[in-house]
Amino acid sequence: MAGSQFDMIVVGSGPGGYVAAIRAAQLGMKTAIVEREHLGGICLNWGCIPTKALLRSSEIFHLMTHADAFGLSCEKPSFDLPKVVERSRKVAAQLSRGVGMLLKKNKVEVIEGEGRLEKGSAAPNVIVTGKDGKEQKLTAKHVVMATGARARTLPKAGLEPDGEFIWTYKEALVPDAMPKKLLVIGSGAIGIEFASFFRTFGAEVTVVEMLDRVLPVEDAEISKLARKAFEKQGMKILTEAQVSKVEKGGGVVKASVTLKDGKTEIIEADRVILAIGIVGNVEGIGLEDVGASIERGHVVVDGYGATGVKGLSAIGDLTGPPWLAHKASHEGVIAVERAVGKTDTHPLDVAKIPGCTYCLPQVASVGMTEAAAKEAGRDVKVGRFPFIGNGKAIALGEPEGLVKTVFDAKTGELLGAHMIGAEVTELIQGYAVAMTGELTEAELMDTVFPHPTLSEMMHESVLDAYGRVIHI
Repeated sequence: MAGSQFDMIVVGSGPGGYVAAIRAAQLGMKTAIVEREHLGGICLNWGCIPTKALLRSSEIFHLMTHADAFGLSCEKPSFDLPKVVERSRKVAAQLSRGVGMLLKKNKVEVIEGEGRLEKGSAAPNVIVTGKDGKEQKLTAKHVVMATGARARTLPKAGLEPDGEFIWTYKEALVPDAMPKKLLVIGSGAIGIEFASFFRTFGAEVTVVEMLDRVLPVEDAEISKLARKAFEKQGMKILTEAQVSKVEKGGGVVKASVTLKDGKTEIIEADRVILAIGIVGNVEGIGLEDVGASIERGHVVVDGYGATGVKGLSAIGDLTGPPWLAHKASHEGVIAVERAVGKTDTHPLDVAKIPGCTYCLPQVASVGMTEAAAKEAGRDVKVGRFPFIGNGKAIALGEPEGLVKTVFDAKTGELLGAHMIGAEVTELIQGYAVAMTGELTEAELMDTVFPHPTLSEMMHESVLDAYGRVIHI
């Protein structure tokens, strides 16, 4: 085995890994990144980016089918699914090349192959097995593991992805045909985004969720509005329900669904999308060999990504929820800066990480839900502002939605913000900045928001929490 010495080695080039590598290089470290397949990882190649490209196509198609409402004519709108998929793949490929250029610009050495930690070494050395089977030993003072995660499956119920009838997100991104009937198991962000995409293009969609509401991590009020919108679009939604068995045959899938009243409903579909969460890629990379702790399929770390093993950090989906690309990127920066001894780096605060779901309508949030705040013993003030009261929303033809804010009644601290409606995934960052800057209702009320914009609703929601709302 050949040997190579670095200051920092990053295993995995997803949004956590490549950002960690670039930050390390910026700090003057000789850095290598190990990737077995595609630069940019799952998020860029098979997750965040290509799904948004697909959803953009569905958004435009939705507008085409409602052209008359805008005084426009678009007779018999249609779509070409292979071209929709092709565009999505091109977008992913373009950005993957972009990551390669960024790494080259920052003089990060890219090493192709599968990386694992060397057993029994004092330092966290990495053994890389190339596609040709040859091994290379890399040594460094610091190693960041960023190997990501994969879709969780339910083999006991027959829900083992087969690439044909039962899909994970990967197969759902490159459908060979538009299914007439689709069953989506799980109503988190991944499940609902695919349900929204396929429903917009005409598929009959049924969503099965074992908890009592869709998008269960969101504020209950937002979840309720989301379900109402989805059902208005024609989705069938079954909550407090579980798929107990799946049978394939005759070109279709028959799923036995146990309902909350104990009865069983048989749902027939052309395809099934399994979206019941993810599990960290912890196997075969030597974590246990060097003493790192693994619980519930994820590596245990502190707020800086430290594993407790000298010189070894872990970031991103590998370390557990929330499973978000922007969380991984931020963790990458924190882990690297902490590793080199920067003393002004703050630990990750999960409570201030915004979450976005790019369905129709969009959903976004940051911080505590109203229920969570009350359960934590907080006396709260809650503000709400509906899209129907906003001029820009009406002009856009998007009058359905809500902005909700939750404040500590005693201190004015912004505890959480929750939104549903057009472009809320772009708006939520305003509240994330406010929470990070520890702004209170006073600063938010004193901020001048431009008119006419959707962002004005953020201001009005704050005003509403304190009995000063203007436009409703």
